[in-house]
Amino acid sequence: MNGILPLWKEKGMTSHDCVFKLRKILRTKKVGHTGTLDPNVEGVLPICIGTSTKVASYITDSGKEYIAEVAIGTATETEDSDGAIVERDESVKQITRRQVLSALESLTGCITQIPPMYSAVKVNGRKLYEYARKGIEVDRPERTVIIQEIELLSDDELFDGVEPRFSIRVKCGKGTYIRTLAVQIGEQLGYPAHMSSLVRTASGTFTQEDCKTLSQVQDMKDSDELEAFLRPLESALSTIETIEIEGDLLPKILNGQVLPLHSILKSIEEVVFTSSGKALAIYAPHPEKQGLMKPVKMFPANIGKEE
Repeated sequence: MNGILPLWKEKGMTSHDCVFKLRKILRTKKVGHTGTLDPNVEGVLPICIGTSTKVASYITDSGKEYIAEVAIGTATETEDSDGAIVERDESVKQITRRQVLSALESLTGCITQIPPMYSAVKVNGRKLYEYARKGIEVDRPERTVIIQEIELLSDDELFDGVEPRFSIRVKCGKGTYIRTLAVQIGEQLGYPAHMSSLVRTASGTFTQEDCKTLSQVQDMKDSDELEAFLRPLESALSTIETIEIEGDLLPKILNGQVLPLHSILKSIEEVVFTSSGKALAIYAPHPEKQGLMKPVKMFPANIGKEE
């Protein structure tokens, strides 16, 4: 079985839990997820099966969409509702819609973030949460992330009270921490803040409407409907330039040969070569031999070869 399964991860499960359960349902070990979601977060988690595990990184690195709730007035050690409170402002707040919109606008585009201590980012070979659990503070590297769009979903003209809350929809690039973004929104408004809830509504080209839960996947497997539901690996490569090939170039691509650089690779980093719409290989400029290109991914299942 090969393909991409758009899974709806439910609350209370880790991404690894989902992979473990799917390996039992599908009776295969070649199952991989495309980016972790915290246990208290639900949402779109594309799962790669069989040969499609080769394109998992392309989904992981693709854009995401989230709906988050921001709580103003309280900061936590994890930047979400699971962590211990580290700062609280108990004043009665009156934040106007215009102020919120201005804060969101200031955080749209290329911004810098410092990953939270409770995250899987590695520093000196260890994950930050490993340091955090031992009470060790370490310097965390700033990173640049892209926030393509932030939309205020709440209709209120005034957000008031000791801990006012509002919902936002965020479209962002890879590496973005939405809980850190919630903290940054609070900073723009002049208060401590945290992310009180989060749902991932899209990952790459996969949306909430595309997804099935684990129980639905089990039902589809039992009724022999699952294989037809799986998306082809090409659906993970839709953001990469594609070239349909034929003639003399076809057997050379099938054999994974190093070839003269295709003209399109003078302006882009990678290209997908296809035949009859099936991805055969991803090529990129050769890192050492100028004027040549080499395969970075080959898809044997699509060209009738065993791995």
